Amino acid sequence: MKYKAILFDMDGTLLPMDMEAFTKGYFKGLSAKLAKYGIEPEALVQAVWAGTKAMVKNDGTCSNETAFWRVFEQTTGLKMEQVNPDCIDFYGNEFEAAKAYTGENPLAVKAVRIAHEKADKVVLATNPIFPLVGQKTRMGWVGLCPEDFDLVTSYESDCYCKPNPSYFLSICERLNIKPQECLLIGNDEGEDMYAGTLAGLDCYLVTDCRIDHPEHPWNGKQGTFAEMVDMLAGL
Repeated sequence: MKYKAILFDMDGTLLPMDMEAFTKGYFKGLSAKLAKYGIEPEALVQAVWAGTKAMVKNDGTCSNETAFWRVFEQTTGLKMEQVNPDCIDFYGNEFEAAKAYTGENPLAVKAVRIAHEKADKVVLATNPIFPLVGQKTRMGWVGLCPEDFDLVTSYESDCYCKPNPSYFLSICERLNIKPQECLLIGNDEGEDMYAGTLAGLDCYLVTDCRIDHPEHPWNGKQGTFAEMVDMLAGL
């Protein structure tokens, strides 16, 4: 089948990681960055999770960025205008240290290169809960950059999150491509495979850092990252 777009998930797909270990390490760095505002690490973590939950529940009426900061401000009493410059600086600099909580993937660049040979558009469909600078830093850990993609989703640009099928539909709308013309490659049975299928995309599960979803087990196309690359090459 000839796809018009190939969508790659990031965390656990292009970028190998244990999400729990990564999140703990990343929060440690963010807490240190924002300590000058007098917010305790535990309170910061709670505020970030509350903001993340707001993004996941976003119904498209505002950007994920707006949804996050609205709740963060209510939770901490700190204003976006005050804190956000330090957050952006963190994601462009200190966030680099969180690479220690991820793995290597020498095939990531090859996979994206082959995808460009096989489809008109290649998308980094990473959950848009980070600012674009944070997405850029993370893709750099596997040798990629924003210019390697036709679209990179971020909390500034998007109004939905996984596992909402509208997240994938909004990507298709921006590219003027039908969902049935897209291949989604991800590692999460729920956020990628189930949600992507509901949106009408063809899906492939990468099993190296597989995240199971008991309510929505995936029995469709799947394989290791290396096997996925071979699949792309054979399209």
